[in-house]
Amino acid sequence: MRFVELSSTTMVALLKGDLAQASAEAGVALTEYFVTDPAKWVWQYRVNQLTSDPGCAGWLTQIVVAEPAGAAVGYAGFHGPPDEAGMVELGYSVIPVHRRQGYARAMLSALVRRAVAEARVRTVRVTISPDNTASLATISGFGFVEVGEQWDEEDGLELIFEAPV
Repeated sequence: MRFVELSSTTMVALLKGDLAQASAEAGVALTEYFVTDPAKWVWQYRVNQLTSDPGCAGWLTQIVVAEPAGAAVGYAGFHGPPDEAGMVELGYSVIPVHRRQGYARAMLSALVRRAVAEARVRTVRVTISPDNTASLATISGFGFVEVGEQWDEEDGLELIFEAPV
């Protein structure tokens, strides 16, 4: 599996629904999944982040490609670089046709490895809807502990899990 970083130009193409341009820019064939409303919300949020802080590039959502087939299976990344307390929050999404094949767990493993490799990171956070049993099962075995809950304007009630690095 490999992660493909997206430029603002690529994300804007996705926001416009231009899969041909976005695929050409990313160097991987992207499907309709990447222009769904939830995906577009992510791309708009990340474009805004990059515009206000170009230094967060490399920490944001990326396309996940399964190797050796080269198929885009979803997107994953961090919500931004480590904050002042050394915390990073991660997120991932797998295209439905590729679910239940271990991709979410592989994405999570790769993101945790990236966090561990960064000296500034002391805590990894993930937030999950209490009824998302698949994601709750995915994080088991990674040392995450429930530390609270929050209300997210986009996703509603979320449980907050953290793991020390």
